[in-house]
Amino acid sequence: MENTVKEVQARVESDGRVVRDVLDEVGKVVVGQRSMVEALMLGLLTGGHVLLEGVPGLAKTLAVKSVAEALDMQFQRIQFTPDLLPADLLGTLIFDQRTNEFIPKKGPLFSNIVLADEINRAPAKVQSALLEAMQELQVTLGDTTYPLAEPFLVLATQNPIEQEGTYPLPEAQVDRFMLKALVDYPKRDEERLILDRMVGGVLPTLKAHLDGERLMKTRQLVGEIYVDDKVKEYVLDLVRATRDPQEFGLSLGALIENGASPRATIFLVRAGKAHAFLRGRGFVTPEDIKAVGPMILRHRITVTYEAEAEELTSEDIVRSLFDHIEVP
Repeated sequence: MENTVKEVQARVESDGRVVRDVLDEVGKVVVGQRSMVEALMLGLLTGGHVLLEGVPGLAKTLAVKSVAEALDMQFQRIQFTPDLLPADLLGTLIFDQRTNEFIPKKGPLFSNIVLADEINRAPAKVQSALLEAMQELQVTLGDTTYPLAEPFLVLATQNPIEQEGTYPLPEAQVDRFMLKALVDYPKRDEERLILDRMVGGVLPTLKAHLDGERLMKTRQLVGEIYVDDKVKEYVLDLVRATRDPQEFGLSLGALIENGASPRATIFLVRAGKAHAFLRGRGFVTPEDIKAVGPMILRHRITVTYEAEAEELTSEDIVRSLFDHIEVP
């Protein structure tokens, strides 16, 4: 086992450089917002879809476009609107008069990286169509199902403060997003750099460092990163505490309507591996789980009306879990 960990460590140190090059390349355009860019990279390294939530003007769309530009893969941006139709995403069948047959005209989902901009502006039919692609990695046109090319990743943005003309995402679809990253305002010195760079300046053209084949091999390496049994037990304690907090001495039972599903357990370990990879390690520590935990759990815990009356959010509950669950 020790030799295996050392072998993985050596490969992580060598193969991790190209991913760090992508991060540095994106940093030429996106000022600050390191946690948001890392969330996008965690999704790329694990194949998990990412939801970015923040007020307008925080470079969410710019960050996704910059990451896509630093990757040698097919990229499509879809601006979600209330009048969007499923065919606008999936494509449709067109009748060919020469052959008397229907031929498929594939939509923008047939790409490697799809930016779903302001995803909560689309109606339920569009969300349902997107759900099949996100979960099953396939699209159905007529009576034929077409597999999507790997890698396939949905990177979505949404505005949390505007309610008019929006459709709250169904819980089933929110759960399909591996990570939900909250994007905050930049620091003062970062905002000054944004001002200097964006006013009268020209954004640099980014160089592509990573193609799809290399990314798939990197994902395999991330999957081989070692996770100790104690770390696995720690993950199980965190997730089970969302369902039965009293078992762990937490008085949160009246505040949690629904806890996290087993999908959260799987995603915590996967994201922990990817976080360790970005730090150049071939093994996962509890600190990796702590770093990715809020992004995995915040959208998988439903709070009760009592919690809302006390102005408590799922974010507060997640913070309590990490404060009280014993770290191995």
